[in-house]
Amino acid sequence: MKDLMGLMKQAKEMQDKMQSAQAEVADLEASGRSGGGMVSVTLSGEGNMKSLKIDPSLLDGEEAEILEDLIVAAFQDAKVRLDEAKAETMKSAFGDLQLPPGMKMPF
Repeated sequence: MKDLMGLMKQAKEMQDKMQSAQAEVADLEASGRSGGGMVSVTLSGEGNMKSLKIDPSLLDGEEAEILEDLIVAAFQDAKVRLDEAKAETMKSAFGDLQLPPGMKMPF
């Protein structure tokens, strides 16, 4: 019975850590750039685009295709950075937790 209580306590602690880590992830922001900084995108922790900045020199009508490609590239750059920040946040929250091989957080 003592082991069951310890297991329940551990499960509760893990749940609290998970909620805390998820709150931290929600507060994250990541920015990505492309075209030498001519296009930048900022994503929220949930992956939603919060802002888009475009250098005015790219607003020439004939450059629309290039601009579209740069926006996609900046978004991808921001997404990679956000995923790295999320992984680091989760790792720091659960760094002391020993998981079985192959099991990753969050479940």
